[in-house]
Amino acid sequence: MSVVEVDGLAVAGCLFRGFGDGSRLAIVRQLASGEQRVVDLTEHLGLAQSTVSKHLACLRDCGLVESRAQGRASVFRLSHPEATMELLAAAERLLTLTGDAVALCPNYGLNHE
Repeated sequence: MSVVEVDGLAVAGCLFRGFGDGSRLAIVRQLASGEQRVVDLTEHLGLAQSTVSKHLACLRDCGLVESRAQGRASVFRLSHPEATMELLAAAERLLTLTGDAVALCPNYGLNHE
């Protein structure tokens, strides 16, 4: 494997870590329905404003979401909605194929320590 391939895999690992938090995934899914303000996301997802803001900042820093000013608020949207939804759909297909194996994984599953 070349250095370029290893570097590319490292960057891909960074992308998957960006999606590695359930709250960030919930925000991304909600933004798939269109632009939203932080207050809209907190209402729909039942998350604290500080949590939503923190995760939006992470997603924006990663280039996965963009924002624009609307009055005193910021409105957020997916930077690349089609590609993001294709990735999430592929993940859902893979999860269907693996069954409970991912959830039961001793390293990254739901009950890992």
